[in-house]
Amino acid sequence: MQAQNGVTSDFLSTGIPGLDQILAGGLTSDRLYLVEGEPGTGKTTLALQFLNEGVRRGESTLYITLAETSVELRAVAQSHGWDMAGIHVEEIIPDEAALNPDQQYTIFHPSEIELGATTQRILAAIEKYHPRRVVLDSLSELQLLAESPLRYRRQVLALKQYLSVRHCTTILLDDRTALSTDLQVRSVAHAVLTLELADQAYGTERRRLRVVKYRGVAFRGGAHDYRIIQGGLQIYPRLVAADSRAAAQRRQLSSGLPALDALVGGGLEEGMSTLITGPSGTGKSSLAAQFVHAATQRGEPCAMFLFEEGRHNMLNRCRGIGIDLDGAIERQLLTVQQIDPAELSPGEFSTAVTQAVESGTRIVVIDSLNGYLNAVPDERFLIIYLHELLTYLGQRGVLTLLVGVQQGMLGSVMTNAVDASYLADNVILLRYFEVNGEVQQAISVFKKRGSAHERTLRRFEVGANGLRVGPVLKDLHGVLTGVPTYDGSGAE
Repeated sequence: MQAQNGVTSDFLSTGIPGLDQILAGGLTSDRLYLVEGEPGTGKTTLALQFLNEGVRRGESTLYITLAETSVELRAVAQSHGWDMAGIHVEEIIPDEAALNPDQQYTIFHPSEIELGATTQRILAAIEKYHPRRVVLDSLSELQLLAESPLRYRRQVLALKQYLSVRHCTTILLDDRTALSTDLQVRSVAHAVLTLELADQAYGTERRRLRVVKYRGVAFRGGAHDYRIIQGGLQIYPRLVAADSRAAAQRRQLSSGLPALDALVGGGLEEGMSTLITGPSGTGKSSLAAQFVHAATQRGEPCAMFLFEEGRHNMLNRCRGIGIDLDGAIERQLLTVQQIDPAELSPGEFSTAVTQAVESGTRIVVIDSLNGYLNAVPDERFLIIYLHELLTYLGQRGVLTLLVGVQQGMLGSVMTNAVDASYLADNVILLRYFEVNGEVQQAISVFKKRGSAHERTLRRFEVGANGLRVGPVLKDLHGVLTGVPTYDGSGAE
C-alpha cells in the first residue's frame, strides 16, 4: 500500500454491485470519501454495507458515531438482516451529564474544549482497532464544534492525512444539518457521492445517486436510481448504450402465421424495434404475444413487461385465443413481469430489461408505451430513456416489440401520448373501420427498415382460433378514415 501522496491502483468493493459498476470497480484504497445527503436518503445503510463487505473479506472495520447510539445502529442493521458481528462501533456522543447546568462552560467556548476531546477519542479508536475501513458519522457534528471554516478545513485535512498513513479507506457521512452548507470537505475528499430524495405528486418517492467527482477514475456520470430495501441499497446504474456495443447476426423471426410473415416481409429482424400501434382493443397485445409464442416454440427465451394489464389477465386472454404461454413459463422460456408505474423508477426498469437480456432473452415486449410514460417522472426525458434502451437492445440483437395505444377509435385524426414512431425501426398499424353495419379491423405495415414489405391493407381478426390476417382490402377506399367506401367486387 502507498501513502496518500503515493499512487495506488487497489480498489475496495463497496458491497453494493450497482455502485461498484458506477465507480468503475469500487473505491480506491487508502483514500477519504464523502457521502452526503439529507436524513432518510440511506447514508447509514450504505456505510454499513461498506463495512459488512470488509468483514466478509476478513478486514478490520470501525464505525465512529458522533450522533447515533450503538443501539440505534444495531437496530438499523437488524432491519436489514445484519448482526454487526466484526464491526467495531465507537460512540463519541455527549452523555446525560451535559444536561447538568454545572457542567456548562463559562470562560471557554465549547468548541475549544470539545473539538479537541472528540478528535482525541477518534484517534484513540483508530489506534485501538487498526481498521482497514472506517466510517465517520457525521461531519455536521465536527463542523459545529469547529465553529470557523478555517479550523474545520484544517481539522479534516489533518484527519485525512492521519487515516491515509495508516492505510484506512474512510467514508465521511454528511447529513447537511449544519448551520451552513460547507464545500470544504468536497474539495478535500477523493470522491463525493450525493444521495437525493425527491417527492412525487403520486406514488412512492424517487431516490437518486450522483457521483459529483472521483479523482483519476472514469466513473459513470449522471443520476442513478436506487431503492432502500431489506438487505441494503439496491442501485440501478443509468443505462448507457454506448458501453455495451456487441456485434450480432440478424435473423428474421417468424410470427408463426404465414400470412402475417408475408405482410411484414418474411418476419421481424433481430436487433430491430417494432412499434405496434392502434386504438384500444384492436389486438396489439395479442399480436405481440403471437410473436412471443412462436419464439418460445422454437426454444428462444422471451420477456414481457406489462405496465397496464395484469399478468393473470394477459395469460387468460391469450389462452382464450389459442395462444398458450403457460407452457413457455413452465419451461422457463418466458418471464412475465407486471410493472406498477407508480412504484417504479426508470433506472429500475432498465436494469430489469438488461438482466433479462444478459440471461439470453431474444424478444422483449413493452406493453405499453403509455404505461412506460407514467413511470418516467418528467415526460420530457422519455424519448431519451427510450432511445438508450432501444439502442442497447438493438446492439444486443434483441427484437423489441413496443405496444402504443392511440387515443380515439375511428378516423384518421388520432393522437399518441408519445410519438416513438421515428425511433422504432418498424411500425405496424392496426385500425378499426366500419362496413355494412359491422366494425372490423385492418392491419398494415407503415414502416420497415430491415427488408421489403407489403404496402397493402389487410383484414385482421382476433378470435377463439387465434389471429388471422385476411385478404387485401382491394376495393375499399378510405379504410384509415374508419368509414370506407366500396367500389368494385374485389373486397370480401
